[in-house]
Amino acid sequence: MSAPESFPEPEASPDSTRGGATSLWPHVEQRIVDLIEAHRSSIVFANSRRLAERLTARFNEIHAERLGLDLTPMPNPDVPGGPPAHIMGSGQTYGAAPLLARAHHGSVSKEQRADIEDDLKTGRLKCVVATSSLELGIDMGAVDLVVQVEAPPSVASGLQRIGRAGHQVGEVSRGVLFPKHRTDLLGCAVTVRRMLDGDIETLQVPANPLDILAQHTVAACALESMDVEKWFDVVRRSAPFTSLPRSAFDAVLDLLSGKYPSTDFAELRPRVVYDRDEGTLTGRPGAQRLAVTSGGAIPDRGLFTVYMYAGAEGEKPSRVGELDEEMVYESRPGDVISLGATSWRITEITHERVVVVPAFGQPGRLPFWRGDSVGRPAELGIALGQLTGELASARDAEFDKRCAAMGFDDFATGNLRTLLTDQLRSTGAVPTDTTLIVERFRDELGDWRIVLHCPYGLRVNGPLALAISDRLQQRYGVSESPTATDDGIVVRLPDTDDSPPGADLFVFDAAEIESIVTREVGGSALFAARFRECAARALLLPRRTPGRRSPLWQQRQRAAQLLDVARKHSDFPMVLEALRECLQDVYDISTLVRLMSGIEQRRIRIVEVQTDTPSPFAAAQLFSYIGGFMYDEDRPLAERRAAALSLDTNLLAELMGRVELRELLDPAVIDATERQLQHLAEERKARDAEALADLFRLLGPLTAEEIAQRCAGPGAAWLDELVSARRVVGTSYGQRSWWAAVEDVARLRDALGVPVPPGVPAAFTDAATDPLAELLSRYARTHGPFTTGEAAQRFGLGVRVAADTLSAMAARGQLVRGEFTSDATDSEQWCDAEVLRILRRRSLAALRAQVEPVSTSAFARFLPDWQYLDSNLRGIDGVATVIEQLAGVPIPASAWEPLILARRIRDYSPQMLDELLASGEAVWSGQGSISAQDGWIALHPSGVAPATLAAAETVILDDAHRAILNCLTAGGGYFFRQFGSDATRAALWDLVWAGQVTGDTFAPVRALLGTSTTSRTAHRNRRAPRLRAYTPITTAAPVDPAVAGRWSMLPERLTGGTERSHIQAELLLGRYGVVTKGSVVAESVAGGFAWLYKVLSTFEDNGRCRRGYFVESLGGAQFASPATVDRLREYLDPVDDARKPYRATVLAATDPANPYGAALVWPRATSESGHRPGRKAGALAVLVDGDLALYIERGGKSLLSFVIDPTVLHAAALGTMELVRDGGLDGLVIERIDGRSVFDIGDSAVVAALMEAGFARTPRGLRIRR
Repeated sequence: MSAPESFPEPEASPDSTRGGATSLWPHVEQRIVDLIEAHRSSIVFANSRRLAERLTARFNEIHAERLGLDLTPMPNPDVPGGPPAHIMGSGQTYGAAPLLARAHHGSVSKEQRADIEDDLKTGRLKCVVATSSLELGIDMGAVDLVVQVEAPPSVASGLQRIGRAGHQVGEVSRGVLFPKHRTDLLGCAVTVRRMLDGDIETLQVPANPLDILAQHTVAACALESMDVEKWFDVVRRSAPFTSLPRSAFDAVLDLLSGKYPSTDFAELRPRVVYDRDEGTLTGRPGAQRLAVTSGGAIPDRGLFTVYMYAGAEGEKPSRVGELDEEMVYESRPGDVISLGATSWRITEITHERVVVVPAFGQPGRLPFWRGDSVGRPAELGIALGQLTGELASARDAEFDKRCAAMGFDDFATGNLRTLLTDQLRSTGAVPTDTTLIVERFRDELGDWRIVLHCPYGLRVNGPLALAISDRLQQRYGVSESPTATDDGIVVRLPDTDDSPPGADLFVFDAAEIESIVTREVGGSALFAARFRECAARALLLPRRTPGRRSPLWQQRQRAAQLLDVARKHSDFPMVLEALRECLQDVYDISTLVRLMSGIEQRRIRIVEVQTDTPSPFAAAQLFSYIGGFMYDEDRPLAERRAAALSLDTNLLAELMGRVELRELLDPAVIDATERQLQHLAEERKARDAEALADLFRLLGPLTAEEIAQRCAGPGAAWLDELVSARRVVGTSYGQRSWWAAVEDVARLRDALGVPVPPGVPAAFTDAATDPLAELLSRYARTHGPFTTGEAAQRFGLGVRVAADTLSAMAARGQLVRGEFTSDATDSEQWCDAEVLRILRRRSLAALRAQVEPVSTSAFARFLPDWQYLDSNLRGIDGVATVIEQLAGVPIPASAWEPLILARRIRDYSPQMLDELLASGEAVWSGQGSISAQDGWIALHPSGVAPATLAAAETVILDDAHRAILNCLTAGGGYFFRQFGSDATRAALWDLVWAGQVTGDTFAPVRALLGTSTTSRTAHRNRRAPRLRAYTPITTAAPVDPAVAGRWSMLPERLTGGTERSHIQAELLLGRYGVVTKGSVVAESVAGGFAWLYKVLSTFEDNGRCRRGYFVESLGGAQFASPATVDRLREYLDPVDDARKPYRATVLAATDPANPYGAALVWPRATSESGHRPGRKAGALAVLVDGDLALYIERGGKSLLSFVIDPTVLHAAALGTMELVRDGGLDGLVIERIDGRSVFDIGDSAVVAALMEAGFARTPRGLRIRR
């Protein structure tokens, strides 16, 4: 990183008189010029053509200024009054100057680029400012230094660019990176680290690009006939097409041979002749010319070619470069532009070229070009998140060391430290690979801005923004287009009385996010642009005249017309190819699915904050917000959105290589679910006339035979009763007789032409809104997957009529089209969206049930991680997360802060808990004393405290108790001195341990324990700081710390058994992941496991959890969410001999993260000593890779060992030592091991492990201190 000492002060900058605003750029530009002048040859890389032109102009200006040259602009005869204000003094270009640098990019002509490269090689030019045009494949000779302005787009790109310097054998490549802004420091840092480690991104090869296949097919058969089968074999031998499905290949041949004729779009005509009998392809007249003149893979951007005026008659004009058509549209003859470090005056603008002449010494307007943002690769985004988390939690010395290793100088190191500190101060956390932040604040107009901080990159955030846009429309009726960047998503919502959405706006079901994005991408500008490019590559939008420019606006117009035609064909290959490009090449859907799955499995957490002003990371994202609403010409009209979504999802799935649903859905599950939906299952059958009436309403018209199948009794008699009451009428259609509810008469009349039976009240004959769709929708809701023919036969319809209606319903999201059963005779099946969700969920549950359970050791490894042990939780929000998970669990007061909260919150301080208690967001309650200085305490989020509070115990009251209760029962909080003289400390704590009274701070508990708070202070930024009340300065009587703060009665306990059990069941699922009988019994849940089993079974019916045999030896009555089971399987025992180092986890024996003595039984110790482990206050359980290794009683007086492997014992001893070192315990003295004195067992394996870990022999035993 560049050194700040050489930067001039802002006031002394030569540019300071031009702008008026303080900018980083003048200092960066000056410093880069210093570097260029200090080396013989340099290359400066920029990430855009405009930035390259701007830097080139400024480098030359600065160089001229240093030489003392006068850069007063020469007058432009075509622009009276001098150059415009936006050019004067803007630091863009001041006219002719000695060339220190020249620009090199794709819009500079090939001849000009060759001259620039030769000048640098021969030493005539000291610097080239380039984009990726100099990144690959060109030998630039001896380059001393490479400068990268802004973080490179990828690690591979950074290596290629820096590698330009020192390109000889044995030479060292030297590069300097200049971040554009503070948050860009992190991008530079992670790129440098991965460059040094050689971690480049995985190469992504486009899979089955159908547009390229179409182009090559036309070219291959242009001169001679070609055998179709041989051509298919040739295509499949190339890497991008190794998995090409035959259906997609045939669809391309159908497209090229004229299967989709249209009078609306003349270019959609056959390009080849496909003889299906002979199996040959022959090019039609003009095929060769079309392939030669319109071929290629690079999209046509409609750029204007810039030529220098030829002068003499017959002289060939020389090509200068290219300009974007929007730039040309905003220019006029006489304007001066800067291109490639030279000023040019425009003399003529035609429909395809711009003619210029040199304009030396005149200020030129910098050009601009429209381009696509590639987006940060997800691999790099994950690494960026990991690095951000590591640096944010590193101590100063470690932080400096890591920054130095990545090449940071002192200025960059300090700047990055300030950035992370400011972000932590603002939001309490930093976005990492495992922590996302949802930040809310108001803008200048009072509207809400909601920012998701997600470092996964634009390829992940882009599709997520599409899904969010759909959710905003459905949930709030707001047509808002969220702006996605590499670092997150920005959403704007109008001001409302309701609270703005939080994390729920950004979280989607992992199983559904891909289908949502696929549905929504068809209405995006991205899809329209990609469809245009695909159609051009497939030769559907050929150039009118070879070698002449095709205006981009005309290309868009023609592409829109083609899309209007394509929407009539669900299998149109270029619609499928455009979707494939969006979902695979542009977006990273697989990483997005994993992200949502990680959130479901709680491997990734979301922190919600509300700030007064944008945090530093949010401010950086807001720069991209306005730009997200510009240049959206490619967006199709509303009716075209439906067209894009009317596609053959089966063909798209084959093209993208997805796992078919027919391979996932269990036939037995489909059959059982349909029997339930159709009320054929025994428990769903009608048992009286009213239930039969409900069946007509739910299922629609039924035949007499169908009625009998669905009745558990005299169905005929019940039918007669309903007919007599005129609630059911007889009718016929499709050559069959039916019985239908009277409410369906109008639908049947308007949809099927069925006459209204006599005697039907007029109220039931009003015209239906969409009768056929209503009938088919009900049919779909009560069936599993069905074909078009089955639906048509049910209602006596033509297949085409049924297909059109079903397609329209699918476009609205009511139905899903695909292949759902392996024995389907029709390639096109339909399923109701909600029914499909049920089938998918139940099939996955059935698959999981067939998988062998994980070991108890795996579960013991899983549970501490599930409960955030040694996680990256930070700040008060982290404390709130832990309290929510452990709501109502009684834990010894002595363990809560050092062994529970401090082990879960990386930066825990006691003030964090006190602030939550003082604000009323959390409550603490006593549940019985253990000793005079300890007792059982539970923490509760205030919202669920009535459901998690234990029943209060009875206290024999005396005057001291009554004095306290008389005050508190009136409501509100009281200081101890307000209780009167009869109140005593002992009486107050009697009421606390009885579960009746609580305080607004944890300080009295600490005082009782004999501990004190640390000097660190808590800070929670989503709440404005409270003002201190004015208090006269007087000398107050000292207050006993054990009664400090305000005291109040605990909230009234919820007594409703059903509601309380539902809340407890949800809490248990969130606490343990897998709920077992042992876990419930260990918590002494009211009603026991039998009562809770009923609640969890109801949850299973609703799809909120699953019952199964997930962990061995724990019985079949285990409940977990599907996402939890998926995460649990990540902890499977290793199957190979090579293993990672042992991992020790030291827990309080009473910690809910300790599965032993709760879900798992205590294992047998290595020797029979008479001591037994238990979930006792003060005891420790030491787990090594999930297996119990050591059990240490309170204070360490007795230790039990459960393993004999010295390596495992050593890991357990080290874990215990680290707990003491980190402050979890003040110290330990081990007096007895496995029932014997430490002085009687000699150098046993346990003693050796403890000694090696740092324990020392003392007269009392083996001792270790903090």
